[in-house]
Amino acid sequence: MLMLSKGSPEAPPPGMLPPGFENKVMHASFRIGGTTLMASDGCGESSSFEGFSLSLSLPTEAEVDRAFATLEPGGQVRMPLTKTFWSPCFGMLTDRFGIGWMVTVAP
Repeated sequence: MLMLSKGSPEAPPPGMLPPGFENKVMHASFRIGGTTLMASDGCGESSSFEGFSLSLSLPTEAEVDRAFATLEPGGQVRMPLTKTFWSPCFGMLTDRFGIGWMVTVAP
């Protein structure tokens, strides 16, 4: 589901959104496996994805491989998929939008 600010059934309070924000995402929801994520562009003029990473735990190495390969194009691998003491398959990357991800096989 994707709704842009200009598609809202109610107008925002005056001055809440900066000019040009009507084409930003007001609400989005999407699924990764059995998990639903919700997102928006917020209400500010700039956004930064610094200081946090999202963690995605999947049941098999094949699913981790697929998720990592899907998130990698246009991004930067921080730690290639590898075996760790807590998981048979774990890796970290920043996707093309600048969002940090930790992808792992669930314990």
